[in-house]
Amino acid sequence: CFFGFFFFVGMEKLIVCVHKRPNALCRLICFPWAGGGTSLLAHWGKRLSNSIEVFCVRYPGRETRLNEPFAKDMTSMVTEVTSVLLKELQEKPFAFFGHSFGSYLSFAVALHLKEKYGLEPVHLFVSGAHAPNSEAILPLKSISVSDIKDEEVNEYLQTVGGTPPELLHNEDIRKHLLFTFKEDVKVLQTFSFEKAETDIPFSCDITCFNGGDDKPFDLQGWQELTSGDTSFYELPGGHFYLLEPSNEIFLTKHITRCIENAGL
Repeated sequence: CFFGFFFFVGMEKLIVCVHKRPNALCRLICFPWAGGGTSLLAHWGKRLSNSIEVFCVRYPGRETRLNEPFAKDMTSMVTEVTSVLLKELQEKPFAFFGHSFGSYLSFAVALHLKEKYGLEPVHLFVSGAHAPNSEAILPLKSISVSDIKDEEVNEYLQTVGGTPPELLHNEDIRKHLLFTFKEDVKVLQTFSFEKAETDIPFSCDITCFNGGDDKPFDLQGWQELTSGDTSFYELPGGHFYLLEPSNEIFLTKHITRCIENAGL
């Protein structure tokens, strides 16, 4: 069956699942940050309980998708994720986790699933991101990506961790990382969300995480996006607080508890 083959190839390309758990009650779909790959979040599979299977989304232009063109806008990324994962998402309950750029993408995917298919995550976990209905997101859209200096991105990549320092010393790898980061920022700039006065898009609980030393995020607006509960956790560290082993343990335990308490 050609479509079955096409679907399988799509899954293999887009999704990394290190610890397969076909009998899991729920799936956690993870969305990495700008310039990021799947290595950290995909391995959460071994940290979460057996009732949860972890899928990590691999964006175009990196890892095994290195030869593919980068996404041009948020809509095309949402369409790809939705079309590849739809069957899986219809099959059993799911939750989303996104960090930074990944928070906006996961929100956009969740919104599309709700509007078009009536599907909703059992829980939305967002990290290091302004509420999408906040004005604080607007300055991100006005940055000229070509004006972002390589040194600044380089500094960002070193500060955030997540990239082994020896890789940053390799000129070709560094250039590719810089380019990848800028391409992801361009995608983020195409993201738009206007909340209608009366419209509350979700009914699931939302949990917002951020690092205490990171720049302050406008998180309050997340409460307006669901009729469920919204909770906030500030963890020690900067923008990439989640790379700290102690924070990773807190996150994975907390996420497990929330999903298991979602009454699946």
